[in-house]
Amino acid sequence: MDIQPIITILLYIAATLLLAANVFNILEKFTKNNLIILILGISALSLHADILNQSIFLQTGFDVGFFNVISIIGWLVALIVLITSFFQPTQQLLLVLYPIALITILLEQLFPNDRILDQAIPIGLRIHILLSISAYSLLMIGTLQALLLALQDKFLKSKQISKIIDILPPLQIMEQLLIQIIVIGFFLLSLSLTTGIMFIDNLFEQHLIHKTTLSILAWMIYAILLWGRWSLGWRGKRITRWILVGFIILLLAYTGSKFVLELLLQRV
Repeated sequence: MDIQPIITILLYIAATLLLAANVFNILEKFTKNNLIILILGISALSLHADILNQSIFLQTGFDVGFFNVISIIGWLVALIVLITSFFQPTQQLLLVLYPIALITILLEQLFPNDRILDQAIPIGLRIHILLSISAYSLLMIGTLQALLLALQDKFLKSKQISKIIDILPPLQIMEQLLIQIIVIGFFLLSLSLTTGIMFIDNLFEQHLIHKTTLSILAWMIYAILLWGRWSLGWRGKRITRWILVGFIILLLAYTGSKFVLELLLQRV
């Protein structure tokens, strides 16, 4: 492994440890080091972006293999949450997302792929790929937010004293933020499906029909979720269940189909 991935991994580890010390007030001298945590996070994400640039944009084309795509998603999710943390109380999510981004770098470095797309790939297809990854990343953030919301609701209803209750924003703010994330993710997923239908030919020949079917099913679940929220006032556990089901189907559509096609079937 080259030195740059190692440095990036160490920066992610340092940012995670300092953030944990800050959030849980483990060491008093770390509680006011928000600037250091921010610098470590930005540095790790910047180096991660450069690693992705070197791994994906090759002279022979674009390497969009399974682990490269996983690494893009890990990086993009952490970046979105870091930017969002300036405006919304989402910093705690980075305690999970930084280690995930770290793991994706390890996987990308340990298991290189050779799925190269021609440099002459149409602009429409490039837009579709970008929209798909962005939608998946945002809906993943929404899923993590839903899990935190469910955990917070459980502690409040059982009247258990937990550090989680102290570090998380009020339940109403958490739920409002969750819906905002899902709405944006749903919009990007809609654009992704539209551009996919417009710019991808021969879905059957390219083994994409199952991915498209699962993606449409996930889209329908998110649509029902938002309808239920706005028309019927769905809240709490009902919202969380629908989000989890939708994301699991989306997970099977994106990473599941890609894993089967690129890794399992190639070894048969």
